[in-house]
Amino acid sequence: MVVDTGRSVDVLAPPSEYYRVPPARRSAGIHRSRSRSYQRSYTSLDTFDGDEQLLEQVDEESSEGAGSEKDNNDVSEQRPTRLTRSTTSFSNMRRRGSADEKSTLTRRFLVDIDVIEKAILAQEDTNGDYQITVEDLGPKVLKVPTASSGGFRTFEVRGTYMLSNLLQEMALARDCGMSQVVIDEERLNENPVNRLSRMIRTTFWNGLVRCMDESGIQAICRDPKNTKPGANPIIYVPYDDQPAYEYYTGIARDLSNFNIKVVKLPKDITPRYVKSINDQFGILSLAADVSYDANGRLVYRPLPFVVPGGRFNEQYGWDSYFEALGLLVDGRCQLAKNMVDNFAYEIKHYGKILNANRSYYLTRSQPPFLTDMILKVFEALPSKTDDEKKRNHEWLQRSFDAAITEYLTVWMTEPRLDKKTGLSCYHPTGIGMPPETESTHFDHTVKPYADRLGVSVEEYKQLYQSDQIIEPELDAYFVHDRAVRESGHDTSYRLERRCANLATVDLNCLLYKYEVDIADTLDAHFGGRFAWSGGRDMDATEWRTRAEKRRQSIDKYLWNERKGLYFDYDVVLGEQSVYESVTALWALWAGCATPAQARKLVDVSCRKFEVKGGLVSGTEESRGVISLHRPNRQWDFPFGWAPHQIMAWYGLYSYGFVDVARRFAYRWLFTITQAFVDFNGVVPEKFDVVNMTHRFQVEYGNVGVDFKHVTREGFGWMNASYQVGLTYLTSHMRRALGMLTPPDMFFAKTNWKTDGTASHTPATTPGPVPVFIPEFGTPQYRQQSNALFNALRDLTIDADGTVKKPIVVVGDSGSSSPDSDQRIGSPKSDSFDSQYRKKMRTRSKRRGGDKRKSSHVF
Repeated sequence: MVVDTGRSVDVLAPPSEYYRVPPARRSAGIHRSRSRSYQRSYTSLDTFDGDEQLLEQVDEESSEGAGSEKDNNDVSEQRPTRLTRSTTSFSNMRRRGSADEKSTLTRRFLVDIDVIEKAILAQEDTNGDYQITVEDLGPKVLKVPTASSGGFRTFEVRGTYMLSNLLQEMALARDCGMSQVVIDEERLNENPVNRLSRMIRTTFWNGLVRCMDESGIQAICRDPKNTKPGANPIIYVPYDDQPAYEYYTGIARDLSNFNIKVVKLPKDITPRYVKSINDQFGILSLAADVSYDANGRLVYRPLPFVVPGGRFNEQYGWDSYFEALGLLVDGRCQLAKNMVDNFAYEIKHYGKILNANRSYYLTRSQPPFLTDMILKVFEALPSKTDDEKKRNHEWLQRSFDAAITEYLTVWMTEPRLDKKTGLSCYHPTGIGMPPETESTHFDHTVKPYADRLGVSVEEYKQLYQSDQIIEPELDAYFVHDRAVRESGHDTSYRLERRCANLATVDLNCLLYKYEVDIADTLDAHFGGRFAWSGGRDMDATEWRTRAEKRRQSIDKYLWNERKGLYFDYDVVLGEQSVYESVTALWALWAGCATPAQARKLVDVSCRKFEVKGGLVSGTEESRGVISLHRPNRQWDFPFGWAPHQIMAWYGLYSYGFVDVARRFAYRWLFTITQAFVDFNGVVPEKFDVVNMTHRFQVEYGNVGVDFKHVTREGFGWMNASYQVGLTYLTSHMRRALGMLTPPDMFFAKTNWKTDGTASHTPATTPGPVPVFIPEFGTPQYRQQSNALFNALRDLTIDADGTVKKPIVVVGDSGSSSPDSDQRIGSPKSDSFDSQYRKKMRTRSKRRGGDKRKSSHVF
């Protein structure tokens, strides 16, 4: 803590707290002490506003500490009397590798934001992008006035990282209404891992929060994807949500200058209706706390939620799951719970979890993560009192009721369900061209058909959209295009022109996890039975049967024993795809792979998908040759995405591949940290993990890189991946990451293996590993046992769902390594773990009971 006269400020506090006290007006004494050259350069520093406290304190520091702080200065006058003050031996010690002398006092800078910002940009921002990066060609050194001298002395701020942090801090201070500030040096040279994690926790999440109330409706209605000139905002509400309709019509009346239009949706939201409003983009209402006061007046409080960032200014489907993981790490449980409630609202009123809450997404969903999201939020909810436990149980019941409804009515019905295989596909029901794309996005696709009719591309698109032209080939193309968007992997050559025909690995692993989660939850919280609002009761056995049936179908159609990978299956052609995708590792996250499959899968995946910066989306061979007429796709090689990393870490940990998970996490976090340090604190949407850069040309660009001075949001799931990823690292790895030690150098010096085998013995690795750290009241994640549904591996199930072999529940709760042959959770008595422990006990006895632990030195 930095203690000032009359105030106490945490050096690493959030900007809203750190910059809450403005600098005071300068005293006449300090003004007279300045050199003429300083007065000419920093004349605006004489215009401080605020109370007198801070510079009175600065006067004290200047008189008491001037002799002990021999700053690197550029002044024409010196104070003669105070320089003979004796100092401790520490004040004369030099920092290693530097000619500067170390002060015993905490150095702080007295900054006039307008003046210093203008100077730093003029000198250092040589490419004119309002950022200080390694690509700028400035001298990378700037003299900044010190607070202890009242601005009389200066000290050099050096290097890209510190200069960019100075630029960022000035921008954050201006956001807090400040024009002059005192900034601690510790805030500029803060460990980059700590700084990024702190900024995510205290700044980025807040920047991504939206709320559909009166104060936030203007921000949420703004749709960067709506390029229609002069379009007024539209709010769509469900036909049976009267409180929402009353609330938003009231807002439209109160904000008449904003020209908001409120529209009630029909009871039956058909694809034809959705197409009819394609030119009327609007936001869809979400959940709210609804009540009535004593006078019967409506009290309507919309729930805040988190958006991905950039042009994605609404609550998205699978983004929200990963954002929730990060929010829970940072103790923002209520925000994560709100997002679950919004999903339950969407299922009730719109029929599915939407791609996002915009009108043009009404026929489209996204990868389903709801059950796991519910359970993780439920475990984090406060439950100290009986009332809290009761409310939590009621919330869990409502949420799982919605999840069961989504599972049965969306993913287990046609066209998304393939009855022959029992597997599911991404297959939205929208009609025509997706309206949210750029106006010219499909011109290259439409042009051959337009040329065939002798009309222009624009004319053809109008005729096609108005149903005056029937073209089955284009209809099929747009079904697949929408399916790619529903998959979340838009776009990729893995899915192009065939996505609606593919039973993908990722989707069916997610649905297997749904079935297992529902079975476990029914047993753990509802006595094995659940009264579904859809009209019938169901029990846990039914859901375990569903899970085992899907697992057998996954093994039959998606697993390739020879190649050691899971592949998508084309239900029309009746064959496996040959595209090698990192989503194969989702089988570990879901728990549907046997230990033997897991060992082979991890070995192959390390060779095919592990690159310098993390896990790559797919192999270069699968992507194919890139040319002018066949451009790169953002979900293919060489790009890496946060969801793929998080899913892999969790799955590897669950199966005991602890070192592999940590290695993957370190690579990914290094990629993020290096970009953060070298490029003005950037946190982008995705990375080229092969070339370790966020600067590339690809369709849709890279969200999160275009900002001035400071990024205030990062990007939703990238923020989450950093916070979650840190929980996987050892303290040793975190220190190395803070020093920007390249992954391969770190692994070489610490003797980490770079394949799918363990670097350390099972005895030195932890047991069930938390996905969440127990911080800010968030409980440690309780790993659920796979024993129950692993015991079903030998079941055979007929096409009608009849179980031919009785269910056997294995009660062994021991931990295991990947070497277990039958199931996770019950190691063999002669496992490597047991042998290792026996060997260590023998060594200990020979050494007289010495039980010293080995450690890695770096």
